[in-house]
Amino acid sequence: MSQNPLSSAHHGRLNLEQQKKRARELLREWQADPNVEQPTLAKAQWQIARAQGFSSWPKLKAHIDALDFAARHPDFAASDEANTRHWRCGNDIEHSLTLAGFRGRFQMMADPLCMGPVQDLPLEDYKRQRAHFVSQAFGLDLAAAQQRADHEYGELLKLGDAPAVLWCEADSYDQLFLVRALAGLQALPEHLSLIQINAVPGVQRFIGIGQLAPDVLAWLWPQRRPVTAEALALAHRTWEAYCAPSPMALAEIAQSDHPELPLLAPALRRQLQELPGLNDGLSLTERLALQTLRDSATGEMPFGRVYAELMAVRDPLPFLGDLLFHALLRPLIDSPTPLLYEAQPELDWPRRPLRLTALGNQVLDGQAYWHDHCHATRWVGGVCITPGQPHWTLSPAGEPAWRA
Repeated sequence: MSQNPLSSAHHGRLNLEQQKKRARELLREWQADPNVEQPTLAKAQWQIARAQGFSSWPKLKAHIDALDFAARHPDFAASDEANTRHWRCGNDIEHSLTLAGFRGRFQMMADPLCMGPVQDLPLEDYKRQRAHFVSQAFGLDLAAAQQRADHEYGELLKLGDAPAVLWCEADSYDQLFLVRALAGLQALPEHLSLIQINAVPGVQRFIGIGQLAPDVLAWLWPQRRPVTAEALALAHRTWEAYCAPSPMALAEIAQSDHPELPLLAPALRRQLQELPGLNDGLSLTERLALQTLRDSATGEMPFGRVYAELMAVRDPLPFLGDLLFHALLRPLIDSPTPLLYEAQPELDWPRRPLRLTALGNQVLDGQAYWHDHCHATRWVGGVCITPGQPHWTLSPAGEPAWRA
């Protein structure tokens, strides 16, 4: 990932002295450039602030002061008590919460609802279905996957029994976790809050809360908001739509603004892009991976670098962890008619070189349709895509379309 020389590191922890130094360095560059008119320190500071996402230098300074205050006051919020539950769809902030001074218990639900079948089933059947998918996709012991599903969803049934906070970002992995958590509630609990963000000042490409420094999590804490009855109702409606065998209801929700859950619609639009494209049969993630390989100088790239390229540059709203990305691409490699060739299987998978097959190039060019050749059934929520059978796709305009 290329870095803007004026931007901070991706963890969001800004240092005022460092920003002042950058402003002075920029001023010296301007003073040496005859094409720059009337260079001043104030102008340089404003430019630095703009590069970090602020409209003015005072606003950048105020933000840094707020972070410094949070760092100096680990007991910044009395509401974070020992019985508070901090819910997250992964364990990426567990350690940082402790370092930042949070006292409540961390609770994870890691079920990747952005992949595999997600249907409206009785809870026990639903958990068995999800455990089977997780076991198959990630090579886990089925009994262990079932045990984890039982534990996570058992804890989720207790949501609302104690003060709880849901920590979410803007991608579909997080937003589907949020919808699932809220949809399991029949009534609104008294102490249920939500922290959800899609950007952090000073972070050039914000991907997830897990990349943030502990004191930035402390800065986020006062920004939590109570979950509203409107948000609860929207979550119920969205979950029902996501579990449906047709994507039409989900697409309708995705095309509207929802002030009660403002990050939901963009995440749903990105998730709908995991449906097969009408012209090539590829999901957006698959298409971006193939395009990355084609654009490489040698036509070959290690698996891990393809993933890094998507996360850092190409994906408009990244939502996959590395293991999910690996699982998603396996059918393109393991099919009897593959789109990707994987060399050196003795290496750890991130180091294995990938390149396009002849069919991969044809599919990428729209001269062949992937689901006329692949052998693996795919799911996007409750939508099942069976190779060789009529199925739902997504048009270039982003609208669901039936392919007979």
